[in-house]
Parts: sequence; C-alpha cells; structure tokens
Amino acid sequence: MIKATFFPFNKIWPLQERAMPKMDDSKNRTGIDGNEAVADYEYHTLMRLLGVSVSKHLLDENYTLVWANDYYYRLIGWPKEEYEARFHNRPDLYYANHQKQWNELVETVTSTIKADRNGYNLVTTMPRKDGSHIWVNISNVFSDEYVNGYQVSYTVITNIDDQIRMQKEQSVTYDNLPGFVARFQVNEEGFRFLGANERFRDFFDSSEQEGLAFGLSNVNTEKNRRVYLQNFSRMRRGERVHFTLQATDKTGGNLWFQVNANCIDWINDNPVYLVIYIDITDITEQRELQRQLEERSVMLHDALQTAERANRSKSEFLSRMSHDIRTPMNAIIGMTAIAGTHIDDRDRVKDCLGKITLSSKLLLGLINEVLDMSRIESGNLAITEEEFCLNDMLQNLVTILQPSVMAKQHTFDIRAHHLRHENVIGDPQHIQQVFLNILSNAIKYTPAGGKIMFDIREKPSNTAGYGLYEFTFEDNGYGMKPEFIEKLFSPFERADDADVLAVQGTGLGMAISRNIVKLINGDIKVKSTYRKGSTFTVELPLKLQNESSVDYCLFMKNAILVVDDDRIACETTCERLDELGIRNEWVLSGEQAIQKIAEKHQSGKDFSMVIIDLKMPKMDGIETTRLIRKQIGSDIPILLASAYDWMEYESKALASGANGFLVKPMLKSALAYAIKKHAMKENEHASVVESSRQKRDYKGKKVLLVEDNELNREIAEVILAESGIRVETAKNGQEALERFMSSSEGYYGLIFMDLQMPVMGGLESTRKIRSLSRKDAQIVPIVAMTANAFREDVEAAKTAGMNEHLAKPLDIDRLHQILDRFISR
Repeated sequence: MIKATFFPFNKIWPLQERAMPKMDDSKNRTGIDGNEAVADYEYHTLMRLLGVSVSKHLLDENYTLVWANDYYYRLIGWPKEEYEARFHNRPDLYYANHQKQWNELVETVTSTIKADRNGYNLVTTMPRKDGSHIWVNISNVFSDEYVNGYQVSYTVITNIDDQIRMQKEQSVTYDNLPGFVARFQVNEEGFRFLGANERFRDFFDSSEQEGLAFGLSNVNTEKNRRVYLQNFSRMRRGERVHFTLQATDKTGGNLWFQVNANCIDWINDNPVYLVIYIDITDITEQRELQRQLEERSVMLHDALQTAERANRSKSEFLSRMSHDIRTPMNAIIGMTAIAGTHIDDRDRVKDCLGKITLSSKLLLGLINEVLDMSRIESGNLAITEEEFCLNDMLQNLVTILQPSVMAKQHTFDIRAHHLRHENVIGDPQHIQQVFLNILSNAIKYTPAGGKIMFDIREKPSNTAGYGLYEFTFEDNGYGMKPEFIEKLFSPFERADDADVLAVQGTGLGMAISRNIVKLINGDIKVKSTYRKGSTFTVELPLKLQNESSVDYCLFMKNAILVVDDDRIACETTCERLDELGIRNEWVLSGEQAIQKIAEKHQSGKDFSMVIIDLKMPKMDGIETTRLIRKQIGSDIPILLASAYDWMEYESKALASGANGFLVKPMLKSALAYAIKKHAMKENEHASVVESSRQKRDYKGKKVLLVEDNELNREIAEVILAESGIRVETAKNGQEALERFMSSSEGYYGLIFMDLQMPVMGGLESTRKIRSLSRKDAQIVPIVAMTANAFREDVEAAKTAGMNEHLAKPLDIDRLHQILDRFISR
C-alpha cells in the first residue's frame, strides 16, 4: 500500500470521466470527419509504434490505472478486456500474488514523495499472465494534473529483459575466468569501482558499490603506490597495462596478483577498464624471500660494521678512561709517597694532601660521569621536583668554579636580565650539573686570561604557572670545528685538536647534559667558531613557587650608585633597584665614581649607598673604595660586588673601608637584604656566611656508626670525633640492632648506617629498629652512609625508615649539614 499522508486515499476517480475516444473500425480511415478524430487516430497509432508501455495512473492507495496503450497489455500478456474484468484497473490486485515486487514499487513511490521529487526510475521484474517474469525499467513522472483530488502520474515501462539476461550471462562468464574480474573507470582523481564478478567480491569481502579502499587493491603499501604512479598516466590514455600488486583476503592473509587491464569503453572522456587479477602468490613469495635474504644480508653487514665501530669506540673510551683515571690515581699515589717521606715537613705534607684531595675529586667526577651515562642509557635517570632559589644555585656555582677560574686568571661575569621570579621548582642538582659541565669546559678550553660570560634571562612563558629561563654561556676559547659540533653531544666524543688533546675529560659531559635538559623538557643549542670561542644556550621551563606577596619596596631618601666597567652589569643591577623602588645612577669606572660621589657630597645630597665592582681595569674596587673614604669619610656604606668568592680579598677590602660584599649576579632578594643591613641598618638577621663560619661543636652527643669496611669506618670515626662527637661502632646491621636494643632510650642521638653489609644489611636493620616497641625507635635519626648513590637507593633507604642519605665518598659540608639538622637541637 502507498502511504502518503497528504493524499485523500478514500476517493477513487471514475474512469468514465476521462476515457479516451475509440475509432470506428467500420468507417473508411480516409473518411474520418473532424480534426479531433484525426488527432485521436494519430495519437493511438504513435502509442502502438513506440514499442514501450505508456500508461496513466492516479496516486491513490491502489495506484489506479486510468489509461494504457496496447503495448502495456502485450507486455503483461493480458488482453485489455480480461485485465479490466479481473483486476478492475487496480495494480494492487494485479500484484496480489507478487508482494515482493509490489512492496518494492510502493517503497519507491513513497520515498519519491517524501523526498519531494517529481518522479522516479526503477529497474525491477514484472509478472506476466503465463507465470513468467520479465525485467523492465519503469520511468515515472508526477504531473501537475489532479482528478478528484488525486495527483496524476505518467509511466513509461521499457522491456529490458534481453539486456539483463545478457549481463547475467556475462557475469557467469566472469565467474568462470581464471581469476578475479572487475571494472574500473579511471578518472583524474583515481580509480572508480564499477562492478566485479562474484569471486572478486567474495575474496575482497566487497559489495557491488563499495569497491576497494586503495585504488585497484585493498592495502596501501609503498610498492603498490609506486606501481600506481608508474601506470596511472598510461591508463588515463587507455593503454593496455599489466603489473603486480599486493593485496589481502578477508582473513588478513597476504597475496600477490598479476594484474592485466584493458580499456573496454569510455565514459565522459574517462577510460573504463576490465581488470583481471591472477594469483601469483607462490612465485612472488619466493621472489620476496630472496629479496628479504638479500636485505638481511645487507643488514647483517651493516650491523657488523656498527658493532665494530661500537667496539672501537668502547676500546678508545677505555683507553681514554685508563689514561684519565691513571692521571689522578698517579697523583694520589705519588703525593702519598712524597708525604710519607717528608712526614716531618708540615708545609710539604699539607701541599701533598691538597693535591691528593684535588686528584680525588677529579677521579670521583670521572666515575660519576660514567655512572650517569650508564643510567641515562638504561633509562634509569629520574628527574626530581623540589623548591630552590636561583640565587643559591648561582652562589654554589661561583664557589665551585672559583679555584679553576682563578688558576687560569679568567674574567668571569654572571649577569641577570629581567629576572622576575627567583624561587622555582625543579631539579637543582641536575640543572647545576649541566651548568657545571658547560662552564667547566669553558674554563678548560679557554686559554689563560680568557673571558667567560654567563647570562640568565627570564622570557615570557606560554604555560601558566611556569617561567621560561634562558641560560647563555659564552667564552672566547679555542672553539670547535664544524665537523666536531655535529657529534658534540654523542657519548665518548672528544675533539682531536692539538690545542686540546692535553685537556682531561671523558667525552661524556655534554652527552649527559643534553639528556638531562631533554628530560626537563628543555633545549640546548651551541654555536662555535674555531679559535674564536663558543656559545651554549640552555632553555628550561621551571615551575614557579607559590610565593606569598613579599613587599621589597624600600624607601630611601637618596639614590644608590652602581660602579662597574661592564655597561650591561650596571643596567641589570639598576633594573633590580628600580624593581625595589630605589632611585639609582651608574658609572663605568672608579675615576667617574669618585668624581660623581664628590659632586653629590659637595651639594649635600650624598648617595645612600655605593656598589662597586671588585675587578675593574686601571682602578679596581678596593682602590676606588680607599680613595672614596679618603675624600668623603666613612658615612656612606660601600659594598664590593664580584662573581668570585670574596674571601681572598676580604682583609684588603675591609682595610680599604668596604662595609660588605655582594656576589654577582645581584638578584632582587640579595640586594634587598644588603640594603636593609648596610643602608637601613636593619641587622636583626645574622649573616648566613658568618653563621656558617662558626666552629661546630657537638660535645656530649653520641652517634652509632655502622660500617663493615674497616678503613671507611676509621675515616668516618675520625671526622665525627673531631667535632666533639662520641662515636660507637658496629660492623653490620645485626650488631647495630643489638647495640641499640641494649642501650637506654635516647642514648644515641644519630645512627649512620651503611646499606650493604654481611650478616644483616642496613635496610633490614633499619626496619627492625623502627619496629621495636621502645619510644626512641621511631624518632632516632637514621642516615644512610653508603656508596649506593643512585636515586633508587635513596628511595629504598627512605622507604625502610631512614631520614637522610649521605653518599660516599663523604662530602664534609653535607655531613655537617646533617649533624646540624639532627643533633644540634
């Protein structure tokens, strides 16, 4: 049934209203009178000669037949009178025993009406009186004519039974060909699938409309793409082609086909190809296997060469390491022997011990670099997040590098630009390690008397809560050749220039640095000109601390004078003073400073404070201070600033009249503290330096030292005892546990525990101590003192219940920090 809600299905148009006029066969055709009769005759004659069915229907619920030409009745095999008597011109009754075809017709009409189209075209089968079916093409047009409220449609039915049967026979032929057969139209955009035989569709699991996903195949391989590229232009010209393609069946299995394609037609100037696929998988697989064997032979050859290069690199590395390790070891052994033969010569022994210490630190650095590289390559290098201050890190760098800088008489300056946030969150140890690697190289590979610059700049960040920091290291040293820059960050690589061959190193520092920077999501770049110098740029995103609002704005009546021969240093220091709300001026020499201060003094508007660079040409900071004091007295505070530790110059500086010292770069917090202390006379906070110089004394404190190695135990015992600590020892974890259990509560103020020991290790001993029921078992500080220095060792120690981790060889300053923290309460 046709269901269209906008049609009044309850009306049936009577056929008598529009019946076609009939001819009177008894009359002579030439004797027909009137134009209307002639027109009717010509119309019916045309309908008979067309050879197609033409009919007129109402769009009611029965699709009622209004009129049809004679060919309609010949097509269905029913005489007109018999059709009208049996089916009453109702196609629904005619199709009563053929519901499949009727439903198809109804669905087509309904969808056409819903889509608001004015007609449809349908290829279907039509039943005939003799019980057979024929294939027809129904073309229908909805007219603007209405009868009794029903729209009229005109239908043309064409007999296409012969064409369909021919196609079916052709399909049967396709299905019996040795292979898969398909038709494609080759357009400018590619291959348009037109149809295929059943074997093709079954193999590729493809419908008649879907075709293949990738051109003539269902896989997108490099080989297939090359084949298309080679043959597409030929196929666009209609040429015959044949080639090999890879495909997969519906189970995912790989096959190879010989494709033979011939142009059989053209549609809109685009060739139509009949393509036959012949399975040649067995042959192709043999060829592919041969190709793979050849490729693997080449791969094995390349792998062998790579392994040989790796072995050579390792051999060269071991050779270099042997040299680099033997050099400090030779110094340690040699200086020990010399000290032993001059045991009564205090100065000689002291000199030997200093050189032994220096060589030991070099040796430890070599070992640490090798271990770091090993951890990086195994993926075990972890990045931590902790709060730290950039100013503190810079001071550490100055302290560590000063001996090397002074030894080679370098000029070393640190400058900060637009540094708004000093307190950040990151991995200070690893960041400091990167900076030390770069600066140490700058010092080593710059001839004596060179210049090294370290600039820090805070740049705008696109990530909320993070600052983007750029650290630039520039020197005027030996520089690097372009070919070495390309392998600078590779492990074990060192320049082979004659100028630098004598410089000690493992070739690991820059490889380690780059890996650390990448782990922090940063970047490291280098520019270098051979024999002119190098510039390294490290960019790091660092999380900003959630700082409470600190008011650094300081009220001062008069300005502060900054004196430095480096214009940029003057400008950056004055930027910090501007941020603090303090007026300022600057000059570029001691002579200009003396003149400027004298002018201000004569006008009665003295500077509130003067900051003078320690090392300036012609007249240095100490001499400038002395002359200022000579001219205007001691009323104005004068601070000396330097990128070096000032301890070496302390006595001379204080004698010249200096009030204090500042370490470059002068960040906002350090400047604010110095101004409050010296210019505003706020001395309630004791100097950090002064407190660090106080002699440590832990008399009366008892420490349990757990160490199985006799020599290590002796070293630690002597160092601790020198601070007034009473030291008791245990040789393993079991002995330590027994000593602790037998002691009174609170007897030990601290336990130093080795990790790897016989009988019972330090981790197990710590866990057992923590599990005891006595009150001090949970609160006694236990510190790992061990050569197990990896991050996982630190975490394991803390998980077992230890409070801190102290790596061997012992860092004396770190040891005293731990003692200050735990037993000086």
